[in-house]
Amino acid sequence: MPSQLRPSSSASNYQAQTVNPMPHPPVTAPPCEQAATATVATLVLQDGSSYQGISFGAESKSIAGECVFQTGMVGYPESLTDPSYRGQILVLTFPLVGNYGVPSRETMDPLLKDLPKYFESSEIHIAGLIVGQYSQDFSHYLAASSLGDWLKEYNVPAIYGIDTRAMTKKIRSQGSMLGKILFPTAVVGPTVAPAEADWMAEYQNVDWVDPNARNLVVE
Repeated sequence: MPSQLRPSSSASNYQAQTVNPMPHPPVTAPPCEQAATATVATLVLQDGSSYQGISFGAESKSIAGECVFQTGMVGYPESLTDPSYRGQILVLTFPLVGNYGVPSRETMDPLLKDLPKYFESSEIHIAGLIVGQYSQDFSHYLAASSLGDWLKEYNVPAIYGIDTRAMTKKIRSQGSMLGKILFPTAVVGPTVAPAEADWMAEYQNVDWVDPNARNLVVE
């Protein structure tokens, strides 16, 4: 079952004292023997709530950004390359992601010569990706690679095993909020920001980043 938010004594107030236990890998995830040795990453929201899941993207560093959601059933290659999501941590509500892979990045649009045919731009713009279930195996006549491999190409972290629909309800009711995807220091190196809770000592913490404070057009 996907992970749940851990409430404090007040149901409307969340504390980052502990993180939720890692969920059992869904059947569509990498095999259990791989998941047992996979990297456990933690998503922390600005209100102090935290989710724990399994990494399937890049694992070079912890990142921060604004958490937003997308409710489409398909189209993750287009969403990830949409410049309007630049600097944001994208939460996909559809429960299964990755099952049809990613098209070739070498096939150009016949009209827009310098733009890959099946994407909104020539690169991934999101800062991080959060999904409920990730399928390492994919099947589609256009697929050239897995979603995880594509994310690693662009050094973008991603987590599966999180209740993305609960997260979406939270963002929808409370408004957009900042988030962080944190990796253990044993994987990515020492922390670069003071730990905000005792459990964060094991993670490479980073400062909060608000993409709305940056000139994304220039970037």
